[in-house]
Amino acid sequence: MMKLFAMTRPAAAAVLSALLLAGAWSGAAQAAPGYTAWFTPTEQSLRAWNFVEVEGEDTQVLIRHKLPIATGPVLPVMVIFPRPSSAYDIAMNKILNVFEEKEINVEFLLYNFEKDHGSGKHALRIAEERGYRLIYSMGSETTAWLWSNYRGGAVPIVSVCSKDPVVLGQAPSYEVGTGSNFAFTSLNMPIEVQMAYVKELKPDLKNLGILVNSKNVSAVETQAKPMKRYAERLGIRVQELAVESPEAAAEELEGLVSKAVAVMRKNDPTLSNSAFWITGSTVVFREIATINGNADRVPVLSVVPDVVMPGPDSAVLSIGVSFESNAHLAAIYGADVLQERVKVGDLPVGIVSPPDIAINFLKAREIGLEVPFSFFESASFVYDYEGRIVRDNGKPVRAKPEGSKAAGGKPIAAKPE
Repeated sequence: MMKLFAMTRPAAAAVLSALLLAGAWSGAAQAAPGYTAWFTPTEQSLRAWNFVEVEGEDTQVLIRHKLPIATGPVLPVMVIFPRPSSAYDIAMNKILNVFEEKEINVEFLLYNFEKDHGSGKHALRIAEERGYRLIYSMGSETTAWLWSNYRGGAVPIVSVCSKDPVVLGQAPSYEVGTGSNFAFTSLNMPIEVQMAYVKELKPDLKNLGILVNSKNVSAVETQAKPMKRYAERLGIRVQELAVESPEAAAEELEGLVSKAVAVMRKNDPTLSNSAFWITGSTVVFREIATINGNADRVPVLSVVPDVVMPGPDSAVLSIGVSFESNAHLAAIYGADVLQERVKVGDLPVGIVSPPDIAINFLKAREIGLEVPFSFFESASFVYDYEGRIVRDNGKPVRAKPEGSKAAGGKPIAAKPE
């Protein structure tokens, strides 16, 4: 099999531009540039949409098309956030891009309910009283709360940036709809698909260290446990590396990873047949530099494509679903519901296929990892031997000089808990 050999880079993290918020409406005040504390629009979104802070409500932001869309009445859509997260920024900006391209006459109200039951109920009252046509449930926490508190409600709901609803007991199967006011999309890939890629990368894999935040129930139940069960059935020795205190994640991971490497050496002295697997836990993958610093030459793989980033502080490879890809699918689901092409309860679980593969060849060269050429051919995101992005969302990108902004201005992502 033809393989690529890998190499190293300079660091650059994407910085989103200052907010140039414009527009006004009854009961709203124009947000000051740079204001939005819990949501950050991209330059593309700012060119197409007006962002307006709802007066007296710092947990609400109204978004309207800058240019009139002559395609029927305005369709109001609510997006309920549980908290700030750059993962949610990526997802929401993608949704805006899709609705802009489709020229659907929508108005979005972003509502940060801050994981507060009373605030969530207030958001639902607004949605019902003002005749909202759709609610996007942003993140696993919001989706779980709405599933418990609004199943069978009047307003259709589509999940985005949320983990596997079948494993979490929110959907009966992947092939059929819920029959309720919910439609789900999933950030998860089937474990057998992910493991097929891992085994192609490491055919003689002996050890797998699975990193997870023990407090992140959705990551534990939908990513860590299924991968452990599947790997053990293949005869792979699995180490569960669970962070117990998110506040001390760096210190915990330093010890967990270094001890795991020592255990791996017992049956794999050269560490040629071992790997670490990062789940979608913010407190884990935001410490990628700590993980890399203690992983020796063991490749750090991720379920989250956004953990493969410019520079050395990156996973070497990811096999999963990016926040953008999931949000694109959720946007299409929502558009179909709004335009009454489908009933929300008839939609099967939305799973992105094939997976998004991301590769950092700087990291691969650094640890001496050979990457199958087939991975390179199908990768959505590729960083070169200098750690610069050269393929973004499947499209070639001319490498930018050191210190310039990453392609698309995409921020380093924080996965929803």
